[in-house]
Amino acid sequence: MIGQEARDVERKITAILQILSDSRSPMGSRNISRLLAEKGIRLGERAVRYHLKIMDERGMTRSAGHKDGRTITGPGLEELRNSLVTDKIGFINTKIERLAYQTTAGLRSGTGVAPIDISFFRKEDYSRTLRTMLPVFEAGLCSSGKVAVATEGGKLGDVVVATSQVALATLSSVAVNGCLLKSGIPAQARFSGLLQIREGQPLRFVDLIKFSGSTMDPSDIFLNGRMTDVTGASVNGEGKVLASYHEIPTLSTGKARELLHKMQNSGLISFATLGKPGERLYEVPFNPEKVGLVIMSGLNPAAAAAESGIDVSSQAMCGMMEVARLKPVKELI
Repeated sequence: MIGQEARDVERKITAILQILSDSRSPMGSRNISRLLAEKGIRLGERAVRYHLKIMDERGMTRSAGHKDGRTITGPGLEELRNSLVTDKIGFINTKIERLAYQTTAGLRSGTGVAPIDISFFRKEDYSRTLRTMLPVFEAGLCSSGKVAVATEGGKLGDVVVATSQVALATLSSVAVNGCLLKSGIPAQARFSGLLQIREGQPLRFVDLIKFSGSTMDPSDIFLNGRMTDVTGASVNGEGKVLASYHEIPTLSTGKARELLHKMQNSGLISFATLGKPGERLYEVPFNPEKVGLVIMSGLNPAAAAAESGIDVSSQAMCGMMEVARLKPVKELI
């Protein structure tokens, strides 16, 4: 029993560390308690402060110097990476399903919210970063050609931009899942991978990681491993880009194709390829009862910037934002 109680405490500490890791600004016990409740963990403000005291003593968090706001430390990030790894299996799939369910974006109204990916870079690199990213958008190698930008102190969804930083929000590929679900079509996210581009056209997946078997977002693995060649794909038509593979029921193929066409015509998405029943899509084996759907990642522009030597950090699927705030990227130039 004591062992179970200790494990429950560690789970709560891990959940708090995850919240602090996801935040770009200090978090107090009230906000942490609210976000824990959204994860199904009922922990009052007083209990949160108790757990934060334990974490301070372990060196995993530190006070931000005002009220009870905390930030995560290096040891805290290391603990988050190592803790309760078996509990994290399936975490990414659960996150995708949650964000898809929360999507309310309307194709015609241009209102509602959708999940976003965010890339952060230094303020002095702003112009250079946009010039590097623009060919990626022009080649249609991003989930959407619409973006939102915020400078230090500004917000994109619930994310606050740090000092001397600029943040660029792109539509997450999960937004497509959300729009399909809203129309009664369940889409299951299966893989994230590297899609080979040859002569300007997608050819095949050369690397795949299952969402269900990963304890971290697979795109982070590909980005941190410098495994992309988004610049080559967008400029020369030869390279490897980030993309995700999803499946929908075969019976919904016609309706899904019509919906994806509307999403592309509205400018909400740039690239999404729906397969045919009983056929492979970019060399991924097919499921007889399912049809494959491939969507470009919203982090491909960030990958191109990193390839050019720009200091960029990214967060995939990091929250929801009003789609009305997303504007064509050319309006930023």
